[in-house]
Order: sequence, then structure tokens, then C-alpha cells
Amino acid sequence: MAGNSHGHTPAAWTGVTIAFIGFCVAGAFMVMAQPLGFWAGMAIVVLGGVVGGIMRAMGLGMPKQAALVTSHSAPVATREPVGAES
Repeated sequence: MAGNSHGHTPAAWTGVTIAFIGFCVAGAFMVMAQPLGFWAGMAIVVLGGVVGGIMRAMGLGMPKQAALVTSHSAPVATREPVGAES
């Protein structure tokens, strides 16, 4: 994972922070049995996605080419079975 910059952009951090606040609001109002407050929190969650998308369109997210390059993971090392000695 070293060198992987997936999600380390202002757009990602802002969108996730707003969505997290929305989940907290929705969870609190769900416990208090207030449906209107719950749906207001869910609207904040959606707002987080919209804000993150707008910021990405403004150039504050990861460029598509960089996202393709960093999305490949390292190959997984495999071992031979223990009984495979010849």
C-alpha cells in the first residue's frame, strides 16, 4: 500500500467528512425516534457525495489517469505445499 494515494485528496476528505457527519446526525435521530431528523441526516450524507463530486470536477480530486496507475496491487507471493518435496 506504500505509495498508493487513493482517496488522499481534498475532494475525498471533504466528501467523506460531510457524509460521516450525516451518518452521525441520522444515527442520533434514529435513536431518538425522530424520522424527520433521520432523513435530514441522510440528506447530509447525499450532500457529502455531491460536494465531493463537484470538488473532483473542479480538479481537487485524483486525475483519472493517476487513479488507473495506482489501482493495481502488488502480486501475491505464494508458497509450495509442504508435501511437495521431491
